[in-house]
Amino acid sequence: MTAAAAYEPPAQPPHSPAEIRASLLPEEADAFDRDYREALKTAAETLNLDELHATLQHWRRIALMTQTDPAAHRRMLAQADETLRTGQLPPGTASLDEVKALIKERLGLAARLLLAAHQL
Repeated sequence: MTAAAAYEPPAQPPHSPAEIRASLLPEEADAFDRDYREALKTAAETLNLDELHATLQHWRRIALMTQTDPAAHRRMLAQADETLRTGQLPPGTASLDEVKALIKERLGLAARLLLAAHQL
């Protein structure tokens, strides 16, 4: 069986905070609880639900990634921890500054090509 054949999307994305929490890896539950409580506190203080909605949406996306492929999500978390611990990017990856420089370079090339095309 191929990886594509093994993939089964979740039947329905988790909606409620309890469903979101239940869809997370056990090692992420405390972070969800902390973020959720902080967003509830902010909502109570400001009478504004925007931060609460944003927090739930953030964790809903994480829950969906987890439901889709828990092993891949766990590997990603391990790699992120390793990167934070060592400060070293995995082989074959680029830093944010390198990506920004590449984007700037390509935008400059695109602008020069457009200018040259208009001069024809």
